[in-house]
Amino acid sequence: MAKISVIGTGYVGLVTGVCFSDLGNEVWCVEIDPQKVDMLKKGKPHFYEPGLEELITRNAAAGRLQFTLDYAKAVPDSDFIFICVGTPMSDCGAAELKYVRTAAEGIGEHLEGYTIIVNKSTVPIGTGDLVTEILSGHTDPANFAVVSNPEFLREGSAVTDVFSPDRIILGAVDQAAAQKVADLHAPLGAPIIITDLRTAEMIKYASNAFLATRISFINEMAHICERLGADVREVARGMGMDKRIGPHFLNAGVGYGGSCFPKDVRALAYMAEEQDCHPQLLEAVMEINTDARLRFVARLVEMIGDLQGKTIGVLGLSFKPNTDDMRDAPSLDILTRAHELGATIKAYDPQAMARAEEIMPWVTYCATPYDAAKEADALLVVTEWNEFKQLDMKHVHELMRKPVLLDGRLVYEPADMRRLGFQYYGVGRP
Repeated sequence: MAKISVIGTGYVGLVTGVCFSDLGNEVWCVEIDPQKVDMLKKGKPHFYEPGLEELITRNAAAGRLQFTLDYAKAVPDSDFIFICVGTPMSDCGAAELKYVRTAAEGIGEHLEGYTIIVNKSTVPIGTGDLVTEILSGHTDPANFAVVSNPEFLREGSAVTDVFSPDRIILGAVDQAAAQKVADLHAPLGAPIIITDLRTAEMIKYASNAFLATRISFINEMAHICERLGADVREVARGMGMDKRIGPHFLNAGVGYGGSCFPKDVRALAYMAEEQDCHPQLLEAVMEINTDARLRFVARLVEMIGDLQGKTIGVLGLSFKPNTDDMRDAPSLDILTRAHELGATIKAYDPQAMARAEEIMPWVTYCATPYDAAKEADALLVVTEWNEFKQLDMKHVHELMRKPVLLDGRLVYEPADMRRLGFQYYGVGRP
């Protein structure tokens, strides 16, 4: 099997490295943070992802998975090196490439023999050429090839997505190198598309922008449904049965968040503007997403009045279930705005409270959902964790000062909640 190095142990890098080791490959994961390396050597990932800890433990014990701070330990003997570092959004909206540059420099300094460098980070169009240029400053271009292999992992189900991908996208100038990366992925049994570098990079951005567009579309429909007395959930169900449309990413709510959609839509819009295009659809997608969050707070004010001195309970903080990721989570805008309006916030999340506390120290973090509801003037559902679907809502009603329930993820049936005595609001429901 192959010898693989993965540069970066963030969400994409760690999942990629661990899963390749589970396929029988010898994998080194390179990380610049000593604390993270220490945790990983003890079998503990530094973020929550279902199934990941078990895979780390199993493959480390089998000797297929190792962690290091040192490029020199990992790079020289590798057949493939995956660049999986972050590309955060800069102030202007462009993707920041400083970590990609640092990774390419570190790789170039230690390359020995022919190696295939695989760009797995989400990077602006043309980054494959940039990596090639950096590596060429350290070694003969004949000693390496650069292949783009964008990731399509969903947080909360990333392990499943690695082992059962919809497709593998590969882009390269050197088609033989792309075929070798295709062979590495062959055990997964997924369709493989081999194209050029820039097209592969664009496929990633276009995919995320389209999914974000679907979410913003259904959220705009939700706003219209509320005004016209229609039920957006039934509208989405009826739309989704059309094979040309399909049901996915048509769940109305308080908007998208996370490490990908907000950053990638903004980055694609920036690239378009730089080329004198007019990305009006992308601009509308972002505007609708912001509006969905602020409109939720506005509805809260409509239902309970001035928030000054009110206590607001919150269920869910992470941007989606089954992750502790708080990056651009809708809860950040919603809770911050409510706090600015004078509310006291109590919140519960199964996984994300430690991360949320670093960002919002003024929130009271609760041990149970019931603690968040106790003495609350309103209860907001912001993330649709499964455990919220099984709550004793009669008891929740009894605990609250005022039984006002704002369901931002359509977890509950309106008739059931009203029967229990709640004043209920669900996004996009009459």
